[in-house]
Amino acid sequence: MPTPKQMEKLAARAGVGGNVPPVRTPGHGDALPVEYWQALLDAAADRGPPVPSIRTQRLADIQRHLLRVSCRRCARTVEIQKADAVRLAGPQAVWKDVGQRLLDDTCQQRTGRHEEDGCWPSFE
Repeated sequence: MPTPKQMEKLAARAGVGGNVPPVRTPGHGDALPVEYWQALLDAAADRGPPVPSIRTQRLADIQRHLLRVSCRRCARTVEIQKADAVRLAGPQAVWKDVGQRLLDDTCQQRTGRHEEDGCWPSFE
């Protein structure tokens, strides 16, 4: 390993650290370049309009024949046909509410505390 004095000599011979200005790395408070923002806007425009999530759609608007909701807590899955869900809750019901009710009706994770009871739905 070279000593600090030897490293200084090698750097002087190679011309390192001469009149080259130091490059500053952008930090948290620095403004981002215009090109960055333009690239983000172009990418968003290419995607098109956002597609609504199935869990926020009304049952009448869902195109799927089979609806599925699973619990992230107990790994249980409940499937229901769209026609049966419409008969159960009506065509204007939101799938999120219907799926939560299906899971809660058969939930096996009961502790007695409201904050801990019930399933954690994942809509598919």
